[in-house]
Amino acid sequence: MDDAFELAGKRYQSRLIVGTGKYKSTEETEAAIDASGAEIITVALRRVDLADRSQGSLMGLLQRRAGAETGRWTLLPNTAGCYTADEAIRTLRLARELGIADIVKLEVIGDKQTLYPDNEETLAAAKVLVKEGFVVLPYCIDDPVVCLKLQDAGCAAVMPLAAPIGSGLGIRNAHNLSIILEQARVPVIVDAGVGTASDAAVAMELGCQGVLMNTAIAHAKNPVLMAAAMRDGVHAGRAAFLAGRMPKSRYANASSPAAGLIE
Repeated sequence: MDDAFELAGKRYQSRLIVGTGKYKSTEETEAAIDASGAEIITVALRRVDLADRSQGSLMGLLQRRAGAETGRWTLLPNTAGCYTADEAIRTLRLARELGIADIVKLEVIGDKQTLYPDNEETLAAAKVLVKEGFVVLPYCIDDPVVCLKLQDAGCAAVMPLAAPIGSGLGIRNAHNLSIILEQARVPVIVDAGVGTASDAAVAMELGCQGVLMNTAIAHAKNPVLMAAAMRDGVHAGRAAFLAGRMPKSRYANASSPAAGLIE
């Protein structure tokens, strides 16, 4: 069955998007990403030396794999570490000048402890960036109203959090995500808070089109094995969503019907 993930006019086989931070080495980064099967790879523009394209550097790895004939990665630069709309806009304009901003993840933080997004600044930045021709994927709170406003601003997807960034708490509010999905006219990608493969599966079972994660893989005891587990969790959750789960029942429902029993 052809169930490709369509995002901003492009088709991807993987619905898992992964980050590049917090790994022990660039070798571990590459091995984990390959194990995840991810095709879209996000990188924090303010936390990496963009000018260092040498062998062994993160930008060297990203440049090599973004230009590879096989196993090619689509780079998704993000604005992690930005606390105002102006900071985020300037950061992404810089990425565009470097030729790595076809599609961008907009992240404007409003609180240093929880790393929750600033909805007002995110929306303001999104409006400017869309007008300038950026394909914008905004990280946002799991608020149906905010997600609608971001859609109306022209964002190519909405990326509500499951839980605080790096917390590993899993999906805290499936009800809100369900409402967002009901109203969505663009892909809904869960971003932040996933801790293990079952969290990724739940997001996909709810009907989300994708899942983005970094810490859950990079901080696992075995990042490469966890990356493979996340890949399988996304696959299983998506298959379960497409299959359509059985209705929930308050009481038992015998697997073998009572009618026609042999006396």
